[in-house]
Amino acid sequence: QVQLVESGGGLVQAGGSLRLSCAASGIIVSINDMGWYRQAPGKQRELVAGITSGGSTNYADSVKGRFTISRDNAKRTVYLQMNSLKPEDTAVYYCNANIGTFRYRGDYWGQGTQVTVSS
Repeated sequence: QVQLVESGGGLVQAGGSLRLSCAASGIIVSINDMGWYRQAPGKQRELVAGITSGGSTNYADSVKGRFTISRDNAKRTVYLQMNSLKPEDTAVYYCNANIGTFRYRGDYWGQGTQVTVSS
């Protein structure tokens, strides 16, 4: 059974930093695109940053220059380094990965981790 487990959320003051991690576990053949999404109260879930298996990245305009996504393929882990945090970054952050097993290929989601930025 494939699982994505996130860690690293919390409460931080504006201007501070947090690093999120998301590790995949289970019988996995391949991990393709990975990414981080977020959902604030009353808003739709939105893509924050994505990274391909080859390391190409893309970011939402609102986080460019402040957030950095990276991955460690050997550890099956994706990271999101968040700097210069703003109150508007407050949301539940979800990890997403396109994973192939012996029987199935599809998108998996983590349980979400709360990030709260105080002003």
